[in-house]
Amino acid sequence: MGMTEKAFEANHSGKQDAKDLFIVLSASGFNSIARARSALMFATLAASANYQTVLYCIQDAVDVLVKGAIEKNEVPQPGVPTLTQRFAEAMEMGVEIQSCSQTMANKKITEEDLLPGVKIAGAMNLIILASKAKGTLSF
Repeated sequence: MGMTEKAFEANHSGKQDAKDLFIVLSASGFNSIARARSALMFATLAASANYQTVLYCIQDAVDVLVKGAIEKNEVPQPGVPTLTQRFAEAMEMGVEIQSCSQTMANKKITEEDLLPGVKIAGAMNLIILASKAKGTLSF
C-alpha cells in the first residue's frame, strides 16, 4: 500500500473525527436575506458531500438565529426557499450551527433566545476550526 492509500485510509476510516471539516462563515442577516439563505444552502451542500460542516454566525447573521425573528423579518417569495426552510435543511443534514458569543453579548441575545440546536461558541473557536478546515466560504 502506497503513501497515498495510507493517507486516504487514515483520513477516511469511518470515524466521525476523521471527517474533513468545512466551515461556512456568515455575517449576513436580514440586511441581506439572500446571502443568509446562501450561507445555509452551502453549509447544507457541504454536509451532504459528507463534510463535517460548521456554520459560524457573526454580526447580523446572529439575528437570524433568534426565535421568531425570521417570521418577523422575511417575506416569503413564491418559488424561493425561506430562511426557515434552509435552516431546517441544514439541521437535518447535520450542520452544526454556531453563534458568536461576543456578538450575542453585544446584541444582548441570550442562549434562551436562540433557535433550538444552535450552539454558542467563542471567536477563538472559529480560528481553531478554520485552521483545521479543508475549505471555508464566507457570506
